Amino acid sequence: MATPSDKLATSLIALKQLQDEGLVAIRSSQLSRTHRERLLNSGFLVEVMKGWYIPARPDETQGESTAWYASFWAFSSSYLNERFGAEWCLSPEQSLNLLTGDWTVPRQLMVRAPRGGNKPLPLPHQTSIFDIRMDLPPASDLEVRDGIRLYALSSALVTVGPTAFQTNPITLRTALAMVRDASDVLGRLLDGGHSVIAGRLAAAFRSIGSEQIANDIVGAMRAAGYVINEANPFTDSQQTPISLQETSPYVNRLGMTWQRMREQVLDHFPRPPQTPVDKGTYLERVDDVYVTDAYHSLSIEGYRVSTELIERVRSGSWNPDNHAADMNHRDALAARGYWLAFQRVKQSLGSILDGKNAGMVAQQDHGSWYRELFAPSVTAGILRPGDLAGYRNGPVYIRRSKHVPPRHEAVRELMPAFFRLLQEESDPAVRVVLGHFVFVYIHPYFDGNGRMGRFMMNAMLAAGGYQWTVVPVEDRSDYMAALETASVEGNLAPFSQFIGQLVDRMTAMIGGSAPAARAPNGS
Repeated sequence: MATPSDKLATSLIALKQLQDEGLVAIRSSQLSRTHRERLLNSGFLVEVMKGWYIPARPDETQGESTAWYASFWAFSSSYLNERFGAEWCLSPEQSLNLLTGDWTVPRQLMVRAPRGGNKPLPLPHQTSIFDIRMDLPPASDLEVRDGIRLYALSSALVTVGPTAFQTNPITLRTALAMVRDASDVLGRLLDGGHSVIAGRLAAAFRSIGSEQIANDIVGAMRAAGYVINEANPFTDSQQTPISLQETSPYVNRLGMTWQRMREQVLDHFPRPPQTPVDKGTYLERVDDVYVTDAYHSLSIEGYRVSTELIERVRSGSWNPDNHAADMNHRDALAARGYWLAFQRVKQSLGSILDGKNAGMVAQQDHGSWYRELFAPSVTAGILRPGDLAGYRNGPVYIRRSKHVPPRHEAVRELMPAFFRLLQEESDPAVRVVLGHFVFVYIHPYFDGNGRMGRFMMNAMLAAGGYQWTVVPVEDRSDYMAALETASVEGNLAPFSQFIGQLVDRMTAMIGGSAPAARAPNGS
């Protein structure tokens, strides 16, 4: 007689067969009622709406959003294909978001479809799909990316309304910079007789430095008998020059985001200390804070570590032969890796305090920080040596976050651009906050990004004369919420304030007037 475990295994095999076919959105007809109920009860399946399900992890707490956010785009594609066939596409505004590399899960997905119902479809975690009854553009004006039907770039720029240039200027400027020749948009402008749109786009191209494209649009429209009046649709004051030779929309977006966010940092982060830093004293203080830092940084990531374990690791008494239980324990491996990485970061701090460019040091050394962080897991046989070779080679999702990190191909374009911005940044505070935020936004590794981001932050703090600063695990919710606001809404002010307050607290503690975050004696 089959045991409950045997029955669950049979249901999991049925689920795996669907996943092997690439299915993320699973309809009730694709699984028997018995399999469905068994998988639902065991947490391997969650219901999105009546008749539709997505796979999940049984260790996720009830109400957890991670499975849904990770499945959002694949689910939306499957659902819309099932409902409308090929007769649907995203709005031009949301098409431009995806075309320029922003796959953040929207609160409401705007869809155009001739058979649309003109009403929202509620989905989990306060998201929805709103299908508008509207004719689609010609097939030549559409493209499909990862199963999502979009307006093509030029078609979206011609179709998008003027308000989008004001509400989402970074996306629109990034999209404009992707256009290589006026002919990409001119055919649509001339065929539709869009003289007003032509004036708007010509002015928009001119505002980012694409003079040739702007002149070609105006010249061709006037030659066809249209009156063109240029009107710049952007109302903000964008100061960052856009590289028209840059082929990556991710890199152009990053440069503009950096420029906009640096102003938020300057408004909300404390100015650097004016007193000179003594290298020896500074590194001694870093040593003193190690146990506290390791406890809180590892605890933020969900590891259960005690100060006793951390001290054992630091003193060298952690030994695979003497502590076999430690060797097989993920928490102990993480603690050992943190100790090794911390020592390597300290060496980087020494170079920075000697006057070397902090961004350059971080670029040269961050790979070794990462390798040390996971070296014990390689020694234990949990990871392959090749896993430490470099940046991730696949997608990654952040728990409970709507932010979808850039594709792995983009990571290889973004990381050199990130370090170039760090190296060229003149303000110490901006290097601190954006050094941390941009690193975790890109999420270049499959694991360890939070710890690496805090190492990056502290390297930049040292360069500015600030003290090594611990993010307390007690403040984890505020910390993650501030990162989410910056990643999804583009508002870095809460994160700047959060880190700034911790830096002020540490500075006061060094002066003897305030306590630092402490690691408890227990686990």
